[in-house]
Amino acid sequence: MTAAMRRPTPLTLVSGGRAAGREAAIAQALPPGQQVAVILEGLADGNAILAELAEQVSLTSPFPLQLLRIAPGCLCCSGNLVLRVTLNRLLRHPPAHLFISLADASHIEQLRTWLTASPYDALLALEPDLLVS
Repeated sequence: MTAAMRRPTPLTLVSGGRAAGREAAIAQALPPGQQVAVILEGLADGNAILAELAEQVSLTSPFPLQLLRIAPGCLCCSGNLVLRVTLNRLLRHPPAHLFISLADASHIEQLRTWLTASPYDALLALEPDLLVS
């Protein structure tokens, strides 16, 4: 199915708080019974709730929880190429929903603009952000 023929993948940007808080918020927001991918920016802080959940889901569900980690750094500046490659690979077989967790949301508007430009405008549908306090 080409990009023009398929529905855009819903994308939720997650920001604020610490890594564990963002992961917990994503775990609570996961749509049940759907294949979900999560791109995590930065290093885990010892509480790998999504990694544990991914292991559990793989044992009990036909829909895997795919976790991808990108080294810390602004995703719209220094991490742009890495994010672009990761997204392109992921969207070859798109999940039902995608979350991107941002370690630093200072450039979230620039990232949102980048994600709504071609070619991602046809591949992704930005959902309301998930803000963690």
